[in-house]
Amino acid sequence: MLAATRSGARDAEKAQQLHQVTVTRRASQENYQTVPRLAGASGFIRLVPNGTVYGKINAFHKTQPAVTSAVRSIVSPADLPLPLLITGVSGVAGYNALPYFRARYPGQVIGIRQADNWRLIGPDIEICDAEDHARLSELFDKYQFRSVLDCAGNCALKSCELDPAMAWRINVEGVRNLLEVIADRDVRLVHLSIDLVFSGDESVQRSSDGHCERYPPDPVTVYGQTMAAAERLIVAAEPTAATLRISLPMGPSFNGHAGAIDWIQSRFKKDRPATLYYDEIRTPTYTDCLNEVCEAVLASELRGIYHAGGPRRLSLFQIAQIVNRVGGYDPGLLKGCPRVDAGPMPPRAGDVSMNSGKLAAALGYDPIDPWPLEECWVPTDREWHFCRDGQSGSAELLHEVLYCNRRRPGASRAASQGVA
Repeated sequence: MLAATRSGARDAEKAQQLHQVTVTRRASQENYQTVPRLAGASGFIRLVPNGTVYGKINAFHKTQPAVTSAVRSIVSPADLPLPLLITGVSGVAGYNALPYFRARYPGQVIGIRQADNWRLIGPDIEICDAEDHARLSELFDKYQFRSVLDCAGNCALKSCELDPAMAWRINVEGVRNLLEVIADRDVRLVHLSIDLVFSGDESVQRSSDGHCERYPPDPVTVYGQTMAAAERLIVAAEPTAATLRISLPMGPSFNGHAGAIDWIQSRFKKDRPATLYYDEIRTPTYTDCLNEVCEAVLASELRGIYHAGGPRRLSLFQIAQIVNRVGGYDPGLLKGCPRVDAGPMPPRAGDVSMNSGKLAAALGYDPIDPWPLEECWVPTDREWHFCRDGQSGSAELLHEVLYCNRRRPGASRAASQGVA
């Protein structure tokens, strides 16, 4: 196992060198690009050779549903290479993507999950461990996949810290395995990575609008390190692939206690306290938005790394405040503290908010709504969740406001009902 880990580390180092060369070459060849504005959006974006985004795209408001319909009419089965394979369907992103794409492309979508997740069963779900080369090759031969949405990975921070070999095997060797299987096939690959490839350390200079793609990864966790290594492998081995760095995908989970919303809610449901951090900042995204982004990128020729975080920056404590108040739970159950008081295991990132302007520029519109959608559910101070203003909150309200984006009703509704 140690020898395999050392070998993987050498390969990752080589991939990093190739990554640096590739990025330098691409940056020198890029031209200035002005992106036209869509109806309903204000502002402008101009992408210059070094990757800097000037200007901004303001949020869509009442016209957003029309934009969503237009995007769906543009992306057709003729654009998206089919059949489609979705990996990692036991995770929040994959679990919500599967019913969305199955509804859009009936009979053309297959999801895979790890063999030890035996409870996840259903139509169009196959068993295949990420590192099982023979089984994955068998599935490609059987279904002749022409595109892959790679949502696989182990994101359990503490488990990854305690067992780095396991984290490397799933998060890096799993990607290497996929790249080897598709190497001689005509396959469109879109891979999901994570904002935790950054440390969010206050000493690291970043834009006030969040991390841009040109910022070098500097993860503080084993999980982040393995995800950054997987990104480098993809850049080196499959330069036509697109990698979307996401933040917290906001939708229901398969087991009811994974993902940000369900983990926090599972504590409150049992009248157990939950302690979240004031200074870990994320840019969460409705899975309803993320599904459409993945569809648009799969159907495009975008390549390289793009950030796909939401436009609203929230601390983990603020996210828990929202879940607590909208769900109608006891406000006294929520505790907060700075990261420094949390202890060393696992290490915690700081402000890893992302700037997704490059993705909006490439697509020609702003594809991600803020989470939560309505401003009235955004905390104004640390006591905000104690003030209910006559609103009792409920599980039903939480479902309608936090799981589902009312502008883009999508697969999160099906997934929350256990339809995979």
